[in-house]
Amino acid sequence: MSFYEEFELLLRACYPLIYIPTPEEERVEAAIAQSAKALGNRAVYIWDFVDGYQDNPNNAGFGKRNPLQALEFVEKIPANSAGVFVLRDFHRFLEDISISRKLRNLARSLKSQAKNIAIVSPTLAIPPELTEVLTVLDFPLPTAGEIKAEVERLLSATQHSLPEKILAELVRSAQGLSLERIRRVLTRAIAARGELQPEDVELVLEEKRQSIRQTQILDFYPTTEQISDIGGLDNLKDWLLRRGGAFSDRARAYGLPHPRGLLLVGIQGTGKSLTAKAIAHHWHLPLLRLDVGRLFGGLVGESESRTRQMISLAEALAPCILWIDEIDKAFSGVESKGDAGTTSRVFGTFINWLAEKKSPVFVVATANNIQALPPEMLRKGRFDEIFFVGLPSQEERQEIFAVHLTRLRPHNLKSYDLERLAYETPDFSGAEIEQTLIEAMHIGFSQNRDFTTDDILEAASQIVPLARTAQEQIQFLQNWAAAGKARLASRDSVLSDRIQRQLQ
Repeated sequence: MSFYEEFELLLRACYPLIYIPTPEEERVEAAIAQSAKALGNRAVYIWDFVDGYQDNPNNAGFGKRNPLQALEFVEKIPANSAGVFVLRDFHRFLEDISISRKLRNLARSLKSQAKNIAIVSPTLAIPPELTEVLTVLDFPLPTAGEIKAEVERLLSATQHSLPEKILAELVRSAQGLSLERIRRVLTRAIAARGELQPEDVELVLEEKRQSIRQTQILDFYPTTEQISDIGGLDNLKDWLLRRGGAFSDRARAYGLPHPRGLLLVGIQGTGKSLTAKAIAHHWHLPLLRLDVGRLFGGLVGESESRTRQMISLAEALAPCILWIDEIDKAFSGVESKGDAGTTSRVFGTFINWLAEKKSPVFVVATANNIQALPPEMLRKGRFDEIFFVGLPSQEERQEIFAVHLTRLRPHNLKSYDLERLAYETPDFSGAEIEQTLIEAMHIGFSQNRDFTTDDILEAASQIVPLARTAQEQIQFLQNWAAAGKARLASRDSVLSDRIQRQLQ
């Protein structure tokens, strides 16, 4: 059901108090006016704290700097006169006892009248005493069709056109922005060059990054990593490559659903985060990084509101990759009662969205401690697959050394004994191998020469891998994966060799 359909239904059903959280004040007011007109030309009255009511000269300035008077004005309008009263930024006054009481009184009296109050606010903040009388109605960001219509309107004003492919790319890059932001960045481009050009896609993307940064919930993460930058993990890479075109229209026509996501469980430093970045780059999709800790706010209801905002923004930017790093740390206290159930409610909202989402948001979650994850997270249907990313085998370590040294010393790669390096670094993770090379470079640099295989081996001898310092935790993870609880990310790994021996 669209916003127009749902809003008109609430008006017809005489819902007295409607709360619309959205930063798009101008656009939502236009939508309210359209709905009011569709229902027999209902009058629309608009109030704000600075100017009071502004709908017509007779009411101009009424209720100025007086929110209680703004509510009393609703009662001054005859009971048989239908109208919608739009109150801007009224969330700031809801904690006032006189405002709260007046709204509850109005909720009773307006049930039998064709008058409705619509609170338009950039944030959702409802005190407990008003939860029963206020109805929250989400106002979605502009659709691709609305964005395309706005771009075409601006193009017609400049008497220029864009190729259909560039127009589609411009529209796709603008998804997730408010219509006001889209107008602002496109008119800036027109002011600079007199027309819209293909290069303006980058301007729109930069505006999107700015918009996402302002939410302080999601980060727009640049990606340059490729699938080839991942050493080993052949099963995982094959799985990803098979789904490279799964977001295309051709896949929809074939009957394939959108891929849902991956849960990567395993030992720290084995390439889980690198995989998330490489997926976004290979699939040519924007990568959004969620710091789950930012979802939690100090005010009542703020955490749940931020969670809904995160979901709304991710779906507006779809198709995209949503990367949630170390999700086990975020929801490890879901059973705790110490935060009045906030973590549990946020987790419930998030887990329900994972199970029911229809939008092409591919979630890549990583976890180091499987014991800390709630059992609901591991149930089938949340993710397409759960992969275990274990310690690399000798062959995989050789491949990881080759990846790093190709980047660091492409002209001198053959001078390094990769086979020996892999043999001499048992139990090393990919991150520890990278750190070993950095330490070897320090050794060579301090002696004014290039680093050698011996320098790498010397550096490796000084590093105690996590496999030894956290032996019990890693053993538990390996036993969990060996029991068939997850799919192995590597065909040739320490754990896969062990499983093969068990099957023989």
